[in-house]
Amino acid sequence: MSATEDHPSPQSADLAESGGRFAGWRNLPRRSRGLSLRTLVIVRWLTIFGQSATIFVATAWFHFDLPIWICLAVIAASVLMNLSATARLKRSDGSATDGALTAAHLGFDILQTAILLGLTGGLQNPFCLLLVAPVTVAAASLPARQAVLMGLLVLIATVCLFFVSLPLPWQAGTELNLPPLYKFGIGMALTTGVVFTSAYAWRVAADAEKLELALATTQDVLQREQRMAALGGLAAAAAHELGTPLATIQVVAKELLRASDGQGAAAEDAALILQQAERCRDILKRLSQQPEEEGGIVFAEVGLKALLEEVVEPHRGFDLDFEVSVRTASGEKPPRVRRLPEVIHGLSTLVENAADFAAGRVRVRALVDAGFIEIEVVDDGPGFPPDILPRLGEPYVTSRPQGKARRALTAQIAASVAAATPGRKARKSAAPPPAAEVIAPSQGGMGLGFFIARTLLERTGGKVSVGAGDGGRGQPRGARVAVRWPRPALEVAA
Repeated sequence: MSATEDHPSPQSADLAESGGRFAGWRNLPRRSRGLSLRTLVIVRWLTIFGQSATIFVATAWFHFDLPIWICLAVIAASVLMNLSATARLKRSDGSATDGALTAAHLGFDILQTAILLGLTGGLQNPFCLLLVAPVTVAAASLPARQAVLMGLLVLIATVCLFFVSLPLPWQAGTELNLPPLYKFGIGMALTTGVVFTSAYAWRVAADAEKLELALATTQDVLQREQRMAALGGLAAAAAHELGTPLATIQVVAKELLRASDGQGAAAEDAALILQQAERCRDILKRLSQQPEEEGGIVFAEVGLKALLEEVVEPHRGFDLDFEVSVRTASGEKPPRVRRLPEVIHGLSTLVENAADFAAGRVRVRALVDAGFIEIEVVDDGPGFPPDILPRLGEPYVTSRPQGKARRALTAQIAASVAAATPGRKARKSAAPPPAAEVIAPSQGGMGLGFFIARTLLERTGGKVSVGAGDGGRGQPRGARVAVRWPRPALEVAA
C-alpha cells in the first residue's frame, strides 16, 4: 500500500482536461436523422396531385398551349419514384429516418420541379417559388453538408432556367415577353429566398434541438430524483421493519453465547452473529437518521488527501494494494474541501466496487487544476462488460461478484462450521482472519450502489464518467470511474 503526493506534468494535465472537456461532445445528438420514408411518400403524392391539377386547369380552363405530354411524362417519373418508395416502405419500418435517403428524394424533387418549370416558362413562371420548399426541408432535417448541397442544386437550377426554358404559355393569340431584367430580378429574389428561408429553418431547428436535449436531460434528472426518493422511502420502511427481527436475533445470539460459556465453536458463531447484527443496527440507524441530525459533519472541511484516505481506509486489508495520490497542475498545495456526506458515501461506494472487482490493486487519484477537481478510481480487474456499460447508472443493473470482504466472511463462517462438525477438517483457504481484522461484507448485488453513488455525487455538482482502465497488453483491462467538480463546488474558500 502506498500513499503519495506528486505533481503532474503540464502535458498530462492538458490531456486530462481536454478529455473531460470534449468527452461529452461525442454523445451529443447530430441533426442527421432526416425524414421518415412515409413522410416523403405522402408529401410527394400531394405534390403530384398539385402538379397534375395545375396542368389540367391551365389546359382545360385557360386553354394554355402547354407541352402536355412531356409534362405528364415528367409527372409520371415522379409517380414511378413514389411507387418504388412505397414498395420499399412495405418491406421496412417506415418510421425509421435516414438522412442520405432524405437527401436523395429531395434532390429528385428539385430536379423534377426544375424540369417542369423549364417546360412552362422558366423564371417567368410564378410557380418557381416552389424551389424554395425542398431546401427549407433539407435545412431543417439534414446536416449542414447535405443541406448546402441541396441549396447549390437549386441555385444551379435557377441559373439554367434563366438561360434555357420554353416560353411562358399564355392565352391563344397572345404572347407574353418579359424583359431580361425582370427575369434577372426573379432569379435574384429566388436566390435570396432560398438563402434566407434555409438559414432561418436551420437556426430554428438548431434551437429546437437544444430545447429537446434540455428537456431530455431534465426528464432524466427528474426520473433519477424520483427513484432516489422512492429508495429513500424503501430505506425508511426497511429500517422500521427490520428493527424487531434484529432485536430477536441479538437476544437469541446472547442466549447461545451464555449457554456455551463463551468457549467453543458455538460461542464463536454466536459472537459473530452479534457483531454482524450490531453492524446492521448501525446501518439502519444511519438510514433512518435525518441529514440535519448529523451535526457539524455536514459543514466540516478537510484536506483533499485526508478525504481520500478516509474513503479508502475501511476497504484496506483484503489482499489489495491501495494507492492514494493527489496531483496539482501548478505545484500548489492541495486544497481543503468540504467533507460532504454525499461525497464520502459516493466515493466509498466507487472504491468498494473497485475493490470487489480488482485483482490486486486499486488506485484513487485526485487531479487539481485551475478550474476543476477530479477524483478517479481505477482498478486492475476485468473492466466493465460491454452489455452493462450502456446501462451503467440505472437501478438494478449489476454484474457484481462475491466481493473479497464477503468471501472473507464466508470463509470465516465455513471454518467455524467445519470446526464444530465432528470428522470434518477446515480447509486452509477457509482459515478465519485475525481477530483484530474487522469483516465488512460488501453490500449489493442489487445494482443500486452505483446508481445511488452517481446521484449523490451529481447532487454536489460533480459529473461522473466511466470507461476502461489503463491495463496494458496481456493484462486485465480494468475499469475507471472519474468524478469531476468545478473547484468552487468542492473547495473551501480561503
